[in-house]
This record gives sequence, structure tokens and C-alpha cells, in this order.
Amino acid sequence: MNSAAPLLDVGNLTVRYASEGESFTALHDVSFTLQPGRALGIVGESGSGKSSIVGAILGILGPAAQMQGNVHFENRDLATLTPKSRRAVLGKRIGSVFQDPFTSLNPALRVGRQIAEPMIWHLGLSKAEAMNRARSLLGDMGIQEPVAVANAFPHQLSGGMKQRVLIAAAMACEPTLLILDEPTTALDVTVESQILDLLEALRQSTQISLLFISHNLRVVKRVCDDVAVMYAGQIVEMGAAEYVLGAPSHPYTKGLLASLPILQAGSRGLRLPSISGHIPQPSRPELGCVFASRCPFSEPACNASPQNLTTPPGSHQIRCWKALSVGSWPAQVAVSTVAPKFRRGDALVNATDLRKSYKAFGGWAGWRRLLPSLQNARSANSTPVAVDTVSLSLSPGEVLGLVGESGCGKSSLGRLILQLLRQDSGSVEYDGANLGALSSKALQNFRREAQIVFQNVGSALNPRHSIGEALERPLVLFDLVPASQRIRRVEDLLSMVQLPLSYRTRFPHQLSGGERQRVAIARALATNPRFIVCDEPVSALDVSVQAAIVNLLADLRDEFGLAYLFISHDLAVVAQISDRIAVMYRGRICETGPTAEILERPQHPYTQRLLASAMYENPKQADRVDGQTVGTAHS
Repeated sequence: MNSAAPLLDVGNLTVRYASEGESFTALHDVSFTLQPGRALGIVGESGSGKSSIVGAILGILGPAAQMQGNVHFENRDLATLTPKSRRAVLGKRIGSVFQDPFTSLNPALRVGRQIAEPMIWHLGLSKAEAMNRARSLLGDMGIQEPVAVANAFPHQLSGGMKQRVLIAAAMACEPTLLILDEPTTALDVTVESQILDLLEALRQSTQISLLFISHNLRVVKRVCDDVAVMYAGQIVEMGAAEYVLGAPSHPYTKGLLASLPILQAGSRGLRLPSISGHIPQPSRPELGCVFASRCPFSEPACNASPQNLTTPPGSHQIRCWKALSVGSWPAQVAVSTVAPKFRRGDALVNATDLRKSYKAFGGWAGWRRLLPSLQNARSANSTPVAVDTVSLSLSPGEVLGLVGESGCGKSSLGRLILQLLRQDSGSVEYDGANLGALSSKALQNFRREAQIVFQNVGSALNPRHSIGEALERPLVLFDLVPASQRIRRVEDLLSMVQLPLSYRTRFPHQLSGGERQRVAIARALATNPRFIVCDEPVSALDVSVQAAIVNLLADLRDEFGLAYLFISHDLAVVAQISDRIAVMYRGRICETGPTAEILERPQHPYTQRLLASAMYENPKQADRVDGQTVGTAHS
């Protein structure tokens, strides 16, 4: 470890929130240091307190929060700074990238101006100098048309491109500390790999320090020197990444690693391991070990008294009195083999030669060059094409995984199939009926049977409606459940996605990003659909809940014969649940076939590049952790 004074020193940090007349503790006595030039990863499930740490450092917790402890940055206590002094530090010395790129950018300002503004304010650059630097930063982020993107508005960019813009803006003033809260959630594997390579190059060239918050353990292992594992507001394990993620000691860390999917064709009879239950509610803290109620190794002594963070001889910091004697996490369980309930050719959904183009905004000629999917527009006067003569079909009970880079047209294709967008040409048939020829009433019946889980859950939920109201809305709209049974049905849906029943009265802003994503999945399941377009349905979830949701989707598929168009940039998740995989590139399907064939014998160069960029080793060569096989990240 570096013996220099720490760049960031968090000591005995405790954060309490007041809510509905009572207070609860979100962080309890959290301490850690970050040395110059090093990267610390903070991992844990949604609701574990990760984002509260970021809020405490940046001073954005809000008036309902009560904070105790110290947050020192460059030997200054951030809590004692005046608002003006704090803004100078946060704008210049500390950069930050938040999880949701859709709400982090100002929709009324062009992208280049938003990147240039901090350089004008903090570095004293002229507008022209700042704009030139902004374009250069966009190029560093792997954006092929930095000038066109700098002139774009945020709504004209894909989710992955917005995330790269945020990282560029955070690096504009060359900070000494970069805080990244789920920075690669919206990125496909190729762009994710580029961003991680860039972060590593920045660390080597500028000695910048990283505080990296993520649920992606493979990314954390690749990027970070040290890791702190959080659970229920406490650090339960902390040490060098190679030991914490290579040979974990705390049962919770073991459970997280066991939940990681491996890049191989899944089996309908094989379930991903997951951690049962959910994090205890902050208003009702556990008397003993905070993880005891979910731990397969717990015993009565675990509930006798709270556990302390200690350092056993020859080990790292662990909050478990029996950690060194704990064995392997229970392996994935094979349930009874379930035969597919579909036959090739019995199509539930049949899309033929779908084509969709978007008009350029304001006559801006550079629009067609913004997204890779639009680069097949050859003529300077041609209209940018997002989906170009795509045909596909799904049978009842079949799962088709759709993968490809951000902006390749995946989401547009899903919306065309659901008729949320109207195609320029081509047709979509559902259960033998041409959707373009259906009456309004018949189309309403289709809406009940075909649902979608949107990627941007932040804008998919009405902020003025409680979670219970959001889940009850489709029940009322389609008259599915009598009024007297609606609350029970809402509670059943919450239980399906591992959310406490008390969340029925909460509002979206009171939930973490991962919790909101689970609500969106529950809402899609409310109408008992036959077909669901899953647009990045688990991208915001931690690995254990991700495993539980994938298992749930698989169970529903097998029990009810559901069909999914499963859109994702996580190839391991797609491989686990999909019967077939379609690879999309620049608006077209470049390769499709059974999952095993695509993974083992990819034919198209783009498919080969996607698999090469995925940070998963062959399962046969995966590391062994306490006798259990887990996938690892490439170094």
C-alpha cells in the first residue's frame, strides 16, 4: 500500500434519514481511505448504502439527512467548507459520473456546451478553447463523430453515448478524484472495454484516483486495486481486489460472486445461484449479524451480538466471526428438466422486412452520422435509417436474445414490434394477425398480451404515483382483478421481484435505481402477458437480484409459455436465458442462430468482436473460488 497521505479519508461516517416521523440509518460507522493514484471499488446490493457514501462526499444528501463522522479530501474537511469553496473543489478537483445519463444532462443545452462549461468556469478557458477541448474529450471516449455529437442535444443520443458524454464532462477539469456511480451500466461490452481502458490509461498518465461504485463485479475486479463490500449500511469485507474477489471470506461476498452468470449457453433446468430474501429494512435493524437472516451458514451465535470489522491473521478486513471456517456458497441447482414448449415455425411474433428511419432535426446534416446504426445511410441527402429490412420471429415460450452496440437499433426494433413506433415499411404479425390492420379494440387486447420493460426506468415511472398505484394501474386499465383483490395482487408482484411489501406506499424517488428497475419488471408482469420485450431489464440490478430476476423470467417462461425479446449488452445474461441469439449491427441483423452455435462458432466478424470484448473467460478456464467455478475479468 502507498504510505503517502490519503487523498480521501472517510472516518466513522454515519448517515441517518428522517422519513414519515421516524429516522433510519443508511450508513453505520463506515471508514476507508483512498490513496493517490489508486482505485477503490464499492460493491453491494441496491439499498446497501453505496450511493449515500457518494452523497456524503459531494454534499448532496439533502435536508432530511443527518451526517456524523468525517470526510477529508486533500486534508480538508469537506463538511466545514463554505458553499462557494465546496463548489470549487467539487467542480475542479473532484469529478463525478452518475448512474442515470438520461437525467444527468440538461435537455435544453447542446452536448458540447455542457462539457465546455466547467472548463470555462474553473479553468478560465475561452469559449472556443473549451469547445475544442470538449470535442477532443468526446474523441477520447471513443465517439467517432465528436464534432457532430458536440452539436447534438442529449435526446439525439443513445443511452451509451450519453454515458460517455458524462464521463467526458467529469474529466474536463482534470480532477484528482473521479467518483463513478455505475458508469458502465448503459454501455455495451465493446464500449465498456474502451472506457475501462481509457480510465486505466488516465490513472497511469495523471495519477487520478477512482472511487468506483458498481454492481458489476467483473468490472470492479478489472479496474480497482481495493474493494469494499457493503451490506445494510456496513462494510462487511474490505481489502485488495485480488483477495476479496478472488478468495472471498465473508458469506455475502461469496454469494455475490456465486450469482455471476458465465458466458455459456444456459439450460432450462439449471438455475443461477442467488441470495434469498432481501436487505433488512433500515428502520428495523438486525440485532446481531446484519446478514444472518439470508446467510446459509448462520447459526444462533450469529444473532447474539453485532459483528465487528476485524482483520484475522493473514487475511483482510471481515465482519464475520466464523468467516475463515465458512465453506463454498451452495452451487447452482438443477431443477427438473423442462422441455421447450415451442416448435420452430409456430410463430407468435413474426416481423418481416421492418424498416424505420428518423427525420433529421432542424436540417442538421450531421445527424445521420451520430449513431453506428445510421452510418448505412450512404447519401448526404438520405434519411438516417435506424432499422433496415429486419426480419425475425418468436414462438410461444421462446426467448430470442438481441445483442449489439449501443445505438445499433435494438430498442427501435423492439418498439416497432410492439407498435409503439410505426414502421416505414414491412409488417408485424402477432398470433397470425397483422397488427397494422387491427382495430383500436383489437390492438388494445394486443397491448395486454404484449408488454415492455424499458431501459430508462427513471422516466418510465410516474414520480407522482406511489409504487402501489403504478402496479395497480394496468390491473385497472385492463379490468384484470376485482377492486377488493388489487392490493393482494400488488403485494404478490412486489414479492415476485424481491421487494418489501412496505414499498407499496413509497414513491419512485425513495427507491434506488435497481429497486425502480424491479418495479418496472413487476409492472410488466401485472397483465399476465404472453410476450414481453425486455429492453435491458437487469442492467441496473446487482448480481444477486439479477440472478433472481433471470431465474424468475425463466420460471415464468416455462410455466406460462411466455416469449421474450431479450435486449441486453450483457452477453452472459443473454446466453443464460436465450434459446437463440440475434446480433444487430448498424440497423441490420448480421447473424442469428441457436445460442450455443453463436457463442462457440460465431461466423460474422462483428459477432467475433463482441465476444472478444466481453470480459468473461471460457467457463472451462474460469477461476476456482473455494471450490466453486466463477467467471473472471480479463486483466
